Amino acid sequence: MALYAMTLFLPASDDPVPPSPEAQRANEQSIDDAAGQGVATVSAYELHASTTATGIRGDVVTDGPFIDAKEVIAGFCVIDAPDLDSALAIAKANPIHRYGGGIELRPVRDGFPKLDVV
Repeated sequence: MALYAMTLFLPASDDPVPPSPEAQRANEQSIDDAAGQGVATVSAYELHASTTATGIRGDVVTDGPFIDAKEVIAGFCVIDAPDLDSALAIAKANPIHRYGGGIELRPVRDGFPKLDVV
């Protein structure tokens, strides 16, 4: 099994719109469908609109996103899949595609150093 990060994008014009109950049910169903295919959802998060972001570049802090873009990050999740083909199948079946969105899929690196919490 390998970890993959799925970054979910939506058109910027849909950014402030919270998901409908139908879209929420579709998201939940996609997690259940993935589990039925042997792919575990390790974590999944939906983000608030990009207009709620705070940008930090060095010592400069600004309200709002860094850049104007055609797409915005709507959320992200980490899945544990047997292989890349399985991860791709889950990404292709994600309901975000029904709403004009897309997904970037990347393997997660192993060996991130453990952080000590003081």
